[in-house]
Amino acid sequence: MNKTYSRILLILTIFCTTLIPFIAHAHFQYLIPSTDIVMQNHERSLRIDLRFGHPFEGILMHMKEPIGFSVMVRGRHYDLLKTLKDRDVEGFSTFTALYNVKRPGDHIFYIEPSPYFESAEACFIVHYAKTVVHAFGLEEGWDEEIGLKTEIIPLTRPYGIWTGNTFQGIVKAFEEPVPYAEIEVEYLAGGSLEAPSAPFITQLIKADMNGVFTYAFPKAGWWAFAALSEDRVKLTHTDGKEYPVEIGAVFWIRVWDMP
Repeated sequence: MNKTYSRILLILTIFCTTLIPFIAHAHFQYLIPSTDIVMQNHERSLRIDLRFGHPFEGILMHMKEPIGFSVMVRGRHYDLLKTLKDRDVEGFSTFTALYNVKRPGDHIFYIEPSPYFESAEACFIVHYAKTVVHAFGLEEGWDEEIGLKTEIIPLTRPYGIWTGNTFQGIVKAFEEPVPYAEIEVEYLAGGSLEAPSAPFITQLIKADMNGVFTYAFPKAGWWAFAALSEDRVKLTHTDGKEYPVEIGAVFWIRVWDMP
């Protein structure tokens, strides 16, 4: 009986070890405003949700208070960190902020989150997320660079996007384009859709030699792009050991169905 039990345990261990790489989830830093376009006759108060997790499946993870949260409007940066309020969602720590749009021009909201230690990957995760909200008809600023450690610079205006449109962007890390960067793409389904298989949950595309990538949207809603790189420094965990840091350039875009 002991030998049989040992054999079963060995088989289960091998099976689980083999399965783990195939059920790994992609992490995304959420940065979702209540709308991506504000006009004169629209509601001017934005609600911005900051979460951490897996958008397609609706799986959340605990998020610590960010290191930075700001908006850039026509070249000027405004610190919004003090506007954040912690909020419990399904037992997980998240944050939300209210922002009153006052100035015309494109608003680039961006966040530097606190490092998240992923024990399964033995590394820290820091995803610098951005999104653009257009205000009052002045199409100016959507393609400006923030100067983050890594970021996606849009080559396509990232609002007023119809289903089926394509989007192009440049992946940069340390202010230089990342040749052949891998970009994970995920739809904010919140667990409402069932994918035929795992590759449909997190799609994977690659940039060209100049760091430029292209993607066409098949469905209306919020979409996230995450281009991952490794930081040049390591961080020390509570166990006293140093671990590598995965830095991600995350960009959120809202897509609309044509009437």
